[in-house]
Amino acid sequence: MTHDAPAPVYGSAVTKVEPFGVDHIPDNERHGKPSSQFFVWFAAGLNFPIILLGFSAAWFGLSFTAAVAAIVLGAALGSLLMAVMSRMGVRLGVPQQIQARGPLGFFGNFLPVAYINVFAGIGWASVTVILGGKAFAELTHLPFWLCALALTAVELVVSVYGYNMINYLQRVLTYVLTPLFVMITVVAVVRGGGTFGADPHAKGYIGGTGGWITFGGWFLSFLVAWAPFASDYSRYLPDSPQVVKRTAWYTGLGNFVTICWLGILGVLVGSSATSTDSITALHELAGPFAVPALIAITLSALAQNFLNVYGGAISVQTLKVPVSRTQAVVVICLLAYAISLWGESGTEDKFKVFLNLTAYFIAPFAAVLLLDYHLGGRSDPARIAELYDRSRVLGWGFVAWAGGVLASVPFWQSSFYTGPFSAAYPGAGDLSMFVASGASVVLYLLTYRLRPLWVREDATAPALSTEEPAVVAGS
Repeated sequence: MTHDAPAPVYGSAVTKVEPFGVDHIPDNERHGKPSSQFFVWFAAGLNFPIILLGFSAAWFGLSFTAAVAAIVLGAALGSLLMAVMSRMGVRLGVPQQIQARGPLGFFGNFLPVAYINVFAGIGWASVTVILGGKAFAELTHLPFWLCALALTAVELVVSVYGYNMINYLQRVLTYVLTPLFVMITVVAVVRGGGTFGADPHAKGYIGGTGGWITFGGWFLSFLVAWAPFASDYSRYLPDSPQVVKRTAWYTGLGNFVTICWLGILGVLVGSSATSTDSITALHELAGPFAVPALIAITLSALAQNFLNVYGGAISVQTLKVPVSRTQAVVVICLLAYAISLWGESGTEDKFKVFLNLTAYFIAPFAAVLLLDYHLGGRSDPARIAELYDRSRVLGWGFVAWAGGVLASVPFWQSSFYTGPFSAAYPGAGDLSMFVASGASVVLYLLTYRLRPLWVREDATAPALSTEEPAVVAGS
């Protein structure tokens, strides 16, 4: 006797509110094409802050060639990380944060998720609302608070609808934003972009190697910050070897192209820019084409924040906060909006602080997840139920993650805090992210064969499909 698979509850419907939260996505709900991942990440990468990061090449005193090499290497490493982690979503059908319960334990995963994906996610959403709100206000001459509120409202509605709506709009935004950013590129280069040599007398010069490492690390950090969300947008894709492989290629390509494109553009025009304020710099770059450029920045804020808000809501549910996905979206949007009103000034400095602080914590988190997937046997779908087992309280992966973060503290290099090593040897550049990853790798390799740190014998593991009530819209 044969049994037909049950009809999908959600399927590929764009206008239906996603009924799943942090559930495992069953086979009958798997749909879509790997190419969708290119549009998700390509649109998310089309944003003005990457151009602003490129401005810093001249400040560090780097030559044009050295700056481009740093961007390409940083983008390549970050895109490879994203590509590999997106494969994990196709294979396992669960969000990236849920996957971390494997090595860290059900409750051991709470601390990194609380910081990495909730706190930092709200911070990123706030920074993006500020940039988009400023551009929208400049475009319409309306007050900033109203423009930021309008953007937040759009992000809220789209994030409530969830996965299919986000995938659809990221594709649309890719087609809309690409010609606008091509225009910005052409106009900016024509109006003053050019190559330049190294300048050891530059204001931010800390040595050629140190400046090169720090500068390239920013572009790597931008993609590292997305790593805890990579599987969130691939977990509905059908699990087959061909889909897994193609998903990785499309994810990596979408990230690599935008980071390199806009980063190198920032390097080209950075030597002639006279302002670090995003909107002022945009006017300098675009000149008479400022209006379509402002439209591009406004829309690109949406492309980024759809992912920030949606991923943040999944993170809230990963922490077992008793709210639906819809309620989590509302809370995140309200907090991001309130913070955007408070932090409207000094956005660019806040952006770089978030880049640093997220990378310091996320890099070892990603390293542990990758090692556990490839060495710890977590790639086996038969072990998915363990991710929802509350009896697995604390795993050695938590020690590997926390140890990596602590090992990196002396190397921190930020306006928020500078570690003793960085203070003593500023010319070495910002090595924090690399130290954190390396330390976590060593600790994981030393401990991953050991029994879990804490298993609660009296706990009962929940059924795989019942942790989050899939029948509740937006759960």
